[in-house]
Amino acid sequence: MSSFLVFSWRRWLQILILAIALVLLWAPSALAQANTVNYTYGDLARSDFSHQDLNKAVFAAADLRESNFEGSDLSFSILTDAVFLHASLRGANLSGSLVDRVTLDFADLRDTIFTEAIATRTRFYDTDITGADFSDAVIDAYQVKLMCERAEGVNPVTGVATRDSLGCR
Repeated sequence: MSSFLVFSWRRWLQILILAIALVLLWAPSALAQANTVNYTYGDLARSDFSHQDLNKAVFAAADLRESNFEGSDLSFSILTDAVFLHASLRGANLSGSLVDRVTLDFADLRDTIFTEAIATRTRFYDTDITGADFSDAVIDAYQVKLMCERAEGVNPVTGVATRDSLGCR
């Protein structure tokens, strides 16, 4: 009977240690999710988000017309279906972001880092892309063709020429 109690005590200790380990592993991700900025469907026209840490923020389907994101960190953010008409993203970091079905018409993307972003079905009409780095970004071929017609400059942070990052001939 004493061996049963020892086994049971050890078993409970193992379960307790496993439970503590799971809580410690789960808590940081839960905290990270709780601290994620989420502006899904937000009416944020003419807002000022300049020079902010918006890493992993969510702006899905948000109206961001004429908003200012100059110098902000939007890396790994979700911007799906958002409207950035006439917005300033000058010098922003959008690396690794999901920028699909986004309207960036007439936006300022000068010196923006767009590396490894996914920008399918995104519009860049009359967007200033001088010095932007699109290395390894997924962009529709038609949009790349249009951007190559006006691509110039070198990104001051990455040192990559805009034309090279788009694969222009």
